[in-house]
Amino acid sequence: MENVVKELNQFLEGNFMAIHTYDQYIHHIDDQKLKNVLQDIQQNHKEHAAMIAKRIQDLGGIPAHDVTAKGKMIEFMSKVKGTTADTSSILRDASVGENRGIQTSKELLDGDLDAESLELVQSILEHDQQHVELLNQHIDFH
Repeated sequence: MENVVKELNQFLEGNFMAIHTYDQYIHHIDDQKLKNVLQDIQQNHKEHAAMIAKRIQDLGGIPAHDVTAKGKMIEFMSKVKGTTADTSSILRDASVGENRGIQTSKELLDGDLDAESLELVQSILEHDQQHVELLNQHIDFH
C-alpha cells in the first residue's frame, strides 16, 4: 500500500498545482462568463483533491498538503508569468496544462494502484479530459 499512497500523493500534488494555476488564470481574465468557467474547473480540482486525500487516509496514509506543491508551483508560475494575459492565451495555457496533467498522471500511475484507487483516478482523469474539451470550445470563440 505504501507505493499506492506515494503515487496518490503525487497525483494529489498535481491537483494542488492545477488549483493554484487556475487562481492565476482567474485573476488575469476579465470576461465574467469565462471567469465562471475557470472557477468551475478549479472547484472541480478542489473536489478531486478532497476525494484523493480521503482515499489516501482510507489506505492508512497521510495526504500531501498543499504546501508540498508550492515549490514546484513557484517554479511553474515563473514560467507562466511570461505568457500574455489575453483571454485566448489563458484558455490555451489552461488547455495545454490540463492535457499535460493528464499525460503526466497516466505516466505516474504505472500499475501500482489497487483497483479502487485506479477507478477513482481514472474517473478524475475523465473529468480532466472534459475540462480540456470545455476549454477548447471557448478557445474557438476567441
